[in-house]
Amino acid sequence: MPTATILANTHHVIGSTTSAEKATELTATGIHAIHFELIPFPKGKGFQQLFSSEILVVNIPPKSRTSSGEYYLEQIRFLRSMVDQSAIKKVIFISSTSVYPKVARFEPYLESEKFDTKQAGNDVIYQSELLFSKERNYDLTILRFGGLIGEDRVPGKYVVGKEDVVGHTRVNYIYRMDAVGVIAWIIEKSLWNQTYNGVAPVHSHRKEVFDKNVEKLGLEPPKSYQASQEGVDRIISGGKIIATGFEFLYPDPLDFPYNNIH
Repeated sequence: MPTATILANTHHVIGSTTSAEKATELTATGIHAIHFELIPFPKGKGFQQLFSSEILVVNIPPKSRTSSGEYYLEQIRFLRSMVDQSAIKKVIFISSTSVYPKVARFEPYLESEKFDTKQAGNDVIYQSELLFSKERNYDLTILRFGGLIGEDRVPGKYVVGKEDVVGHTRVNYIYRMDAVGVIAWIIEKSLWNQTYNGVAPVHSHRKEVFDKNVEKLGLEPPKSYQASQEGVDRIISGGKIIATGFEFLYPDPLDFPYNNIH
């Protein structure tokens, strides 16, 4: 919804949602919304309108808790075939920094990193990138977001009262409205046929983030943390998108604003 609202300032936006009821609610707010879901084949009413667009933003996260990775890849295959048969000229494919290997090291992970599905941290999401990348007749930019934080997404909520919490590693977060801003920026600046990491440039320690949530939001702190360890970490660089001139509203996760959660 925030993405649709921002893009509607400069474009005619058609949104999709997986329920007919939500489509009606969104349309009432001024966003033209259509019921469209992949089960894994397409289902909905009038969803062909989506594929008359010039630009398509694909943001379909895998429901790993309720379905298999192969089901998700079938959804992506159906969607890819529809794009191939459409008038769409440009695609932004929303991916995740979880595709990078789960290996800590001194050097940050860059978009130019070479790895295969066996090395990928999340091989299903990486395979979905490859499905949209191969043998295509449209421009494609892949956007790998870090942890989407801000407003009602509060990291400290997930460690309330817990013991042995990992606090010494560094975060790869992005403020939610900065994520929206990156999508709009790619379209505005025509940054096509690229891969970008959407990650805030400051990588605070997890304990710092949790302590800030406790201080600002009155959350119960974790009961205990794991012993601090010095050495390498798993850092995802957001420098490539910054080099294009993009400016983060909140470059430091310690400054991310949140809603009143009480």
